[in-house]
Order: sequence, then C-alpha cells, then structure tokens
Amino acid sequence: MVRLTLDLIAKSFSQKNRRDDSLAQHLRKITHLKLSNKNIDVIDDLSLCKNLNVLYLYDNQIRQIHNLDFATNLRHLYLQNNCITRIENLTSLIKLEKLYLGGNYITVVEGLENLEELREVHVESQQLPLGEKLLFDPRSLHSLASLSVLNISNNNIDELRELAVLKNISHLIAVDNQLHSVKDMEFVLSVWTQLCKIELNGNPVCHKPKYRDRLILQSKSLESLDGKEIKEMERQFLMNWKASRDARKKNRAESTTSEHVPHTHLDNNDTDHPHFPIYYFPLAKEKPNFAILSEAHRSPHSRESQSAAHEENKVTKKVSHLALNSPQKSRKELHEPHLLS
Repeated sequence: MVRLTLDLIAKSFSQKNRRDDSLAQHLRKITHLKLSNKNIDVIDDLSLCKNLNVLYLYDNQIRQIHNLDFATNLRHLYLQNNCITRIENLTSLIKLEKLYLGGNYITVVEGLENLEELREVHVESQQLPLGEKLLFDPRSLHSLASLSVLNISNNNIDELRELAVLKNISHLIAVDNQLHSVKDMEFVLSVWTQLCKIELNGNPVCHKPKYRDRLILQSKSLESLDGKEIKEMERQFLMNWKASRDARKKNRAESTTSEHVPHTHLDNNDTDHPHFPIYYFPLAKEKPNFAILSEAHRSPHSRESQSAAHEENKVTKKVSHLALNSPQKSRKELHEPHLLS
C-alpha cells in the first residue's frame, strides 16, 4: 500500500513545472492535486498545501478521511471508489462546495454539519450490508440548506420524505433504488419548489399508472424527468386535462348532494301542494262507489270558484240525503245532478 506524503506529491511534479521554486514554495502554490489510482490507503500530513482548491483521490484504497484540517480553501474533494466506511473529519473544510464519495462502504450520511457552502453531495452505490439501505443523519440534513445537487443512486432507498428538508435542491439523482410510492414523490415535489431535474429510472414507482403525468402536474419547476425534457405543451395539456377532470368531479358531487336533500315542502299544508281530505258516503251496506272532495280546500281566490263550491255543497247535501233514503235512486241521480234542481 501507499501513503500519501509530500514526497509522493513532489514526485508527481516534473522539475520543469517547479521552475526555480523550492519544493515547499511549490506546494504552497498548487491549487489542484491529482493522485487518483495510486493505491493510496493513508492520507499523511499535507499541511504545506494550504491553497489547495481541488483534490482528486478517487480509485484508491483509502479507509479513513483524516489529515485534511489544513485544507480550509478546498472546494472540490473527490474520494469515490475507496474503502471509506464513515464520513468524518470534514468540519474544517468551510469552503467545500462539492463532495464525491460514491462507491465506498458508507452506511450513514453524516458529519456534514458545518459545511454551509456545500452545493453537491454524491454518495451513490455504497457497498451496503445485504438488505440494508443508506441512512441519513437528521443533523446533517438540516444543516445542508444550500445543497442543490444530491446523488443517492443504487442505495436501496425506499422513500424520500426525510429529504424534504432540502428546500433548495435543484437536481436529484436517485436511480436504481426501491422507491415505489407516487404519493411519496408528489409530497417531496410539493416541497422542492426549486427542483429542475429528477432521475428515478430503475425504481418500481416508474411503472405506476400515470407516473410521469402526476409528477409533472405536481411540480411547476420541473424541466426534466428521467432524462427526458418536459415541454411546455406537454405540461399545458396535462393541466387542462386535470382542470376538466376536477370540474366533472365537482359536478358529480353536487348532483349527488342535491339528490339527498329532503323534500320538506311536501309536508307543509300551507304550500302550493295541499293534502285534500276525502269523504265517503256508504250506500245501504254496499261498498262506496264515489267520494266528494271537501270544498274547504279549494281555492277561494275567485268568485267563480266560490260559486262552484256553493253549488257543489248543495249537491253533496242532496246526495247525502238520498243515500240514506233510497240507495238505488241516489245512485241514478248522482250521475244526473242537473235533475235535482
């Protein structure tokens, strides 16, 4: 194995690049250091590299992040494809903007509390124990208010609600996980108002009915879904369709409500639909063959109706008298009331 030392760094530079500077002077000037794929397993003291902005240490055998306290000017740190098991010892990197840790053995995203300038975190494809998923320390999540890009692909993640605190995220890469709930996705999209791109290929949720339509409708800021651009015409069509569907639902709901309203007016005798009492006159042990409506319930609003009611009252009394004396005769005269006068 190889230790990352100042001597190793010195060997990576040619005499031509150093010119007349001493090694110490040159180390203080360097801003970019590329030492990838060197079988490095330990980071030694690099405190002379105070102006380092970018450090490439990917594709090595590094097991622990340490001895980077000197790098207060470091902006980009590449540590992917190593043997790192824990995110630690980064609190001094106050200017760090991009952190690449994909392809390690990390089980919890943690140790990022003081990195207020951090814009990108890449922790994809961790070598997790069988059946486990990548976890997130709430303290680190709440401190990443400035985070705009997050790559958590291939980590057995099955829900995103805990990431809703990342209010300023603009690009999420979460392919090849176990995300399955469209509602879960709609929830985080309603919170991520700055989100422009999201990649979810390889998740079960991608096969749910109307998956793409529902996510586009939920996020007005989204410009690309699963690598496919969202055109304004597509969004407008879906918005019109949703408005039409909602209108139909509203009409159906109103119709159902009106059908269940009780018709109380039918029980009010003072309305336009009164109940008329009916009087029966028995005819000598025979079943009644006619009925007379009471004139008390007829409309009294005209002289003609009052006159008709008076005449009907006379006929009723006459018929009642005949019914008691001669059933056969009264039946005949009932059908010929003009002969009674």
